[in-house]
Amino acid sequence: MSLLNYTTTVEAAKTVMEIQGILVKHGARSLLLDYLKDGSIGALTFSVPTTRGDLSFKLPVNTEAVFKVLQKRHPNIAFHSITTAKDRAQAARVAWRIIKDWVEAQMALIELGMVKLEEVFLPYALLPSGETYFQALERSGFKMLGMLGAG
Repeated sequence: MSLLNYTTTVEAAKTVMEIQGILVKHGARSLLLDYLKDGSIGALTFSVPTTRGDLSFKLPVNTEAVFKVLQKRHPNIAFHSITTAKDRAQAARVAWRIIKDWVEAQMALIELGMVKLEEVFLPYALLPSGETYFQALERSGFKMLGMLGAG
């Protein structure tokens, strides 16, 4: 099975701008990009107004995970060396394109009234600690859910 968008030529920065446009169209009021040491975009944070006030969400990207899958599944498509900048840039393009597709799909569900924005993006909700809700749950061994290990 091929990785979604593995042949994309759309630059990561352009895709991130497209994601920002989608989010703004659906009510995002502020957007923030987190840059990594290599100058690539590592996460997109956005805030949206809700009935309970503004909520912030952080969409991370895991380029390294995409890079490893590209090397494994598509070894004949320029993913030969784990150190080439060209291959890492492709992994970033693919990763952000997949996130864009996911955001678009979630927004379609929201537009249809099937789900609420908070419901879809809950794992990415930012807590006062700076962690996402998922990161806090994972750190606690998911004990915060109160249902794991019961029974």
